[in-house]
Amino acid sequence: MEKILDHIDRKIISALQRNGRLRMADLSEQVGLSPTPCARRVAQLEDAGLIQGYSARVDQAALGFSVTIFVMVELERQSRDTLKEFEAAVRALDQVMECHLMTGSRDILLRVVAASLADFDRFLEEELMRVPGIRNMRSSFTLRTMVQRQELPLRP
Repeated sequence: MEKILDHIDRKIISALQRNGRLRMADLSEQVGLSPTPCARRVAQLEDAGLIQGYSARVDQAALGFSVTIFVMVELERQSRDTLKEFEAAVRALDQVMECHLMTGSRDILLRVVAASLADFDRFLEEELMRVPGIRNMRSSFTLRTMVQRQELPLRP
């Protein structure tokens, strides 16, 4: 059963998207509930899978990953087994930040981070090109990120 969000749930999710470290007292004040009912709502949202976890946003370049690359992958076949094997293989590659199954001429879109062009070349040759089932790959390098959002738009 899908949870139907009311305006309080939406306020809670919006506030936690902006700051996942909010103390319950501050969150409850922002959404107009006392702390106990607010904590109960947060727990319900977590149990329902709407809130899947909490993490810190970090500066990718400050941690040494100044290059972002989008890699379009065409698979040799699009069978369920091929997709499962590919997914398992790329999950093991820690430089792959996102992997999307796509429509259109490319089957998979990867977002990869690297310290440099040489690091990406090493990643391609030693890791990604060894993943079975790949027919073709094309890479595009990000010059700069113009928009990047962490918060989903919650409308009433």
